[in-house]
Amino acid sequence: MITFDTLTTFLGWCSVINISIFVFAVIIIMTLREPISKIHSKLFGLNPVNLPLTYFQYLGNYKVAVFMFNVVPYIALKIMI
Repeated sequence: MITFDTLTTFLGWCSVINISIFVFAVIIIMTLREPISKIHSKLFGLNPVNLPLTYFQYLGNYKVAVFMFNVVPYIALKIMI
């Protein structure tokens, strides 16, 4: 059976890992914009003009998902314990 402490620890580490992935993705997209845009436009058949908006939507959705499914439950459990 899982305890609140175990679940809190799990969600804390999930938050750290997902936020690290988010920061890594932001850094890569910011520093290597041209090569990544070329790769993604060829790979997925996207218009290179629309790629910055696509990246922005991807990062925004990822950030919201991380906060909804990792950070907020972690904070709620920390307050509850």
